[in-house]
Amino acid sequence: MTGGTLSGPDVTVDGATIDSRQVRPGQLFVALRGARDGHDFVDAAMKGGAAGALVEVLPRSGTSVVVGDTFAALTSLATAARDMLPAQVIGVTGSVGKTSTKDLLAAALGRRWRVSASPMSFNNELGVPLTVLETPDDAEVVVVEMGARGRGHIAALCAVARPSVGVVTTVGLSHAEFFGTLADVVEAKGELVAALPADGTAVLNADVALVAGMAARTPARVLTFGLAAGDVRADRLALDDDLRPTFRLRSPWGDADVALAVRGHHQVGNALAAAAAALVCDTPLEQVAAGLGDARLSPWRMQLERSPSGALVLNDTYNANPLSVEAALRALAELPGERRTALLGIMAELGEIGAGEHARLGALARDLGIRVIAVDAPAYGGEPAADAAEALERLGPVGPGDAVLVKGSRAAGLESVAGTLAAS
Repeated sequence: MTGGTLSGPDVTVDGATIDSRQVRPGQLFVALRGARDGHDFVDAAMKGGAAGALVEVLPRSGTSVVVGDTFAALTSLATAARDMLPAQVIGVTGSVGKTSTKDLLAAALGRRWRVSASPMSFNNELGVPLTVLETPDDAEVVVVEMGARGRGHIAALCAVARPSVGVVTTVGLSHAEFFGTLADVVEAKGELVAALPADGTAVLNADVALVAGMAARTPARVLTFGLAAGDVRADRLALDDDLRPTFRLRSPWGDADVALAVRGHHQVGNALAAAAAALVCDTPLEQVAAGLGDARLSPWRMQLERSPSGALVLNDTYNANPLSVEAALRALAELPGERRTALLGIMAELGEIGAGEHARLGALARDLGIRVIAVDAPAYGGEPAADAAEALERLGPVGPGDAVLVKGSRAAGLESVAGTLAAS
């Protein structure tokens, strides 16, 4: 499969990892070269229970396959492993909502099928091959999140995972520093539907014209979803005081009531996308509705906690771009409270549009009556804070009547702030 050379006795491997600290007994450890050289951790992986290693340099002991390029070999191995999977693969992409939609979809499918899904946000040229290699033999459906920072990235991921159903949540200027223009984003995200087979299904957002227009790029059947329009849509939408939505799901398969445990108006669109894909996979409507209600999101996504002091803390620190920050601010505005504050970190990788987008969202927050503390991101306006400690000092004591949003790109590292607030 890899064109490599075997060293050591034959072994059977079960799955693969690139992190020696997280080795599961029996896995293949893949030694990648990057900021740190994975070859320095082969011995640790073997001691941790790895059955063998994929390497470029022969290790001191244990079974290994030696190749010229471990990254290319990992891709080849996953491509070959995909041939062994009887499972139907669903690809999920979009500028925002990928991980939440993946989590919702796995829950909706899980009431009927044995499901395997990308862990956390394993959505790039490493995460997708590892997702395929980690899929259990008995999985019936695999949900694969697919991200991109430029044209051709999703096409390459599709060549590995070969999805028959593709979901596009929405498009916007995330990673604009790498993409360039919105047209480039649309072109890149549309690679998923272009890769679908003629007997597959493209699940597209009818509320976003640039996504709905991707129907022209696919030979597959098209099924749409949306709040304003679509084959699968929501009626009678309401939010409770904890931002949990309820709605009437309407679809070509019938109608059902849905009560989500996940939070935020914007999660309804993600739930509709998940429902559409699950229904395409012959999951009964009642089981789809029940599964959506049971779904839990990956960490740091619209996590709402009440601190011991009585304040509401909305932790949405996994990442940030203009679409997700706007959605989070509007969610904060809907929370009950006398005082609403947003601790906002930088939206990374926006390139030349960054300053303008930060300023626009800072202005939006103030229009919504939200106090802004800009953490090492002065372009938002509001009250500047050099770091997390100063942000907490500026915020001051919080208690009943306070609702606080913590939001920023991963580079901002604001999850510690959210944790401190939730515990205070």
